[in-house]
Amino acid sequence: MNGISNPMNGTDEESNGIPALLLSEEDNVVTLLSPAERGDEVRILSGGGTLAAADSIPLYHKMALRFISRSETVLKYGVAIGRARQDIPAGAWVHLHNLESFLDEKSSFLDLHTGVDTGRRYE
Repeated sequence: MNGISNPMNGTDEESNGIPALLLSEEDNVVTLLSPAERGDEVRILSGGGTLAAADSIPLYHKMALRFISRSETVLKYGVAIGRARQDIPAGAWVHLHNLESFLDEKSSFLDLHTGVDTGRRYE
């Protein structure tokens, strides 16, 4: 079960909800096109359906499209971008706190909100 409601719910493309983009049918995350607050309805533009945001999610950040288990590969653009550090529920914010990035190893040392390096030591 992926947590996405049936897109045939009597609404059309102009329905309310935070718009999100599914970039590839293989993806298990979507990209929010507006910020969302916990409980907001997120409308999947390219894949259809809606999903409630489980967290507050900043503009252009990722949201889990379905449950992603710990160590599972996270896909965006149809490409593996990282691995889940923990179980991630459908609708949750996917970012440095719960994603080990394949794209940039240094991201694991950056503060979630400020981007400040929090632990890399050069000796």
